[in-house]
Amino acid sequence: MEETRIRRTAVIGLGAMGHQMARHMIRAGFDVVGYDIDPAARTRAEGIGVRLAASAGAAARGAELLIIMVQTDAQVEEVVASVLTSLAPGSVICIASSVSPDLCQRLAKRADERNIGVLDTPVVLGQEAADNGALTTYVGGDERWLALATPALAAFATHVLHLGGPGSGQIAKTINNLLLWACMTANFEALSFGKRLGVDIPRLVDALKHGSGANWSLARWGKSTGKWSEKDMDVALELAQTMKVPLPLFGLVDQLVKALNQERMRALLA
Repeated sequence: MEETRIRRTAVIGLGAMGHQMARHMIRAGFDVVGYDIDPAARTRAEGIGVRLAASAGAAARGAELLIIMVQTDAQVEEVVASVLTSLAPGSVICIASSVSPDLCQRLAKRADERNIGVLDTPVVLGQEAADNGALTTYVGGDERWLALATPALAAFATHVLHLGGPGSGQIAKTINNLLLWACMTANFEALSFGKRLGVDIPRLVDALKHGSGANWSLARWGKSTGKWSEKDMDVALELAQTMKVPLPLFGLVDQLVKALNQERMRALLA
């Protein structure tokens, strides 16, 4: 397949992020077939022009590129197992879910036996960026598969960044999210201190954007949900444990982030 020939795509997992990925791909001229276990997600996706399939395997049939955006390692592995026999040789699977690098490596090796590419393509910058088609995608996998997948990924991502072999995209996202949650917990502690000292927090946040303490989380204070923090920390700390690499700071972040949520972050702005 040549890069310009990819038009038939599939999206498995049509929740908040997958829905927007599908929407932007349709707007870019791709034919998108989709599947989700949630009937409400299927209905919403049909409303934006996604052609629905009865199963993941059915969605994959005839697709040249398939994007997986489900929640867990086990779900990703189940989806890949169900689509490998439906996809034609030369097609590409993009694992947009945040999962372990080891899983991506194993799935890439399994799919290669059928001449099917697997890229890990996790995304960052959150729901607002997904809504606006301005995500950043970290990519791990063979460059020949990335060349085929890039036009579809670019439909919803401003930056499509290749990090190396299978699993390296997931590693990049894990490192990114370690820094994100460290910043978020530090921001919360510092802003809480500022509030106790009587500072107007919205004004303080605006002022800090222009200082050396500026960071992405601070600039969007009150918008982040903290929804996936525990999963992100679990992935990172399990990797560190496997590699026998000490991460004392992030062990503390793991504990602090458990008490952090959007309600507590927004309360500082009141």
